[in-house]
Amino acid sequence: MEFNILICGVGGQGTILASYILGNAALKEGYKVRLGEVHGMAQRGGSVVSHVRMGDEVYGSVIPQGKANIIMAFEPLEGLRNISYLKKDGVTILNTEKINPISVSLGECDYPSIEEIIS
Repeated sequence: MEFNILICGVGGQGTILASYILGNAALKEGYKVRLGEVHGMAQRGGSVVSHVRMGDEVYGSVIPQGKANIIMAFEPLEGLRNISYLKKDGVTILNTEKINPISVSLGECDYPSIEEIIS
């Protein structure tokens, strides 16, 4: 058995903390766990992705594309950016509260609507 959860958001939302909590819970249940992290800008507001892999035998800390059972997106645009990790029958849990990237704040582009992101 193998189960993969990808948690994504922006710096300051608790993305890494959430992965540690899930990983520790899985360890306490007797599963093998691997955690991987990808940090964007080294400040609040930068993209952050955590990979949580658990199961009887787990190799590598990064979830392969198309293999995440669950994507937990703490920010909508980050969920869209990482959707390629989701399995065909996977589940996405999406927080709909937007955090504008710098390019949107500077007026260089528009933030897509939640409807556009979901579709």
